[in-house]
Amino acid sequence: MSDTDLVGDDEGFAVTFHGVRGSTPCHAPGLVRYGGNTSCVSLDIAGADPILFDLGTGLRYFGNTLKSGMPFTGTVLLSHLHWDHIQGLPFFAPLLQEGSEVTMYGPVQEGEATLRSVFNDTICPPLFPVDLAALPGTIDFVECWDSSFTIAAGSQRIDVLSRPIPHVGNTLGYRVEAHGRTVAYLSDHQMPMDGSTSMTPGARELCEGVDLVIHDAQYTPAEFAQKRDWGHCTIEYAVYVAAEAGAKRLALFHHDPSHDDDMLDRLADVAARCGREFGVEVFAAREGLTVQV
Repeated sequence: MSDTDLVGDDEGFAVTFHGVRGSTPCHAPGLVRYGGNTSCVSLDIAGADPILFDLGTGLRYFGNTLKSGMPFTGTVLLSHLHWDHIQGLPFFAPLLQEGSEVTMYGPVQEGEATLRSVFNDTICPPLFPVDLAALPGTIDFVECWDSSFTIAAGSQRIDVLSRPIPHVGNTLGYRVEAHGRTVAYLSDHQMPMDGSTSMTPGARELCEGVDLVIHDAQYTPAEFAQKRDWGHCTIEYAVYVAAEAGAKRLALFHHDPSHDDDMLDRLADVAARCGREFGVEVFAAREGLTVQV
């Protein structure tokens, strides 16, 4: 398939995957088709400024699609602050442009830390050559948790739900509605450690009846048995969540760095067959894929 493949009809809005890998960016000949960049997904909604899920290394490639030298205005819905979800930020070229403005929603932090303070303490020497404040663009940090809010993006008003979901550390899932269509994003989702099938009320609310759910699908059952408390889930659990919540389509996401293209093909094929039994269209997300919601 080409980088501009569309799945679905031509109404609603477009979802593009710029990074689909979990844990760490990776590169090898066997990872070319699905890609090795970490979590970053953009929403292209008519009349609205861009909306991004997460700031992994795929963010750099999203930035490369924008017109060079022009200020950028957009919104980020950040799931959590693990490295693989934020390390693309200082390489986002539009932030080097005066006049660029990013509004970043993200989870409240524990103790005295804030969303802003964590970024300021991370993107700075000795961890990074320059301070975040040295970038010419501006970032407005907005903390949220069990929240409902509206994004005034361009001429459109986008409705958003954020709900805490199980992971390691404070983590949010999101539900975005625009033009009568909905997409849910649960990039890192800890399934029950005993391997059972249940989900929290927040996760259910995010996924209930959505047109597309983008969901953690990092482990095989054997891998989960060894890493059951690492904050992720199996591909089978992702299918369960989508089916149980009545979602129309499921994008398998946050692929393990050890899963090469051939393995992901096999896993996605099995998941697609399982999904059809429950009336859910299932596919594996890959870099460059655009899905119409």
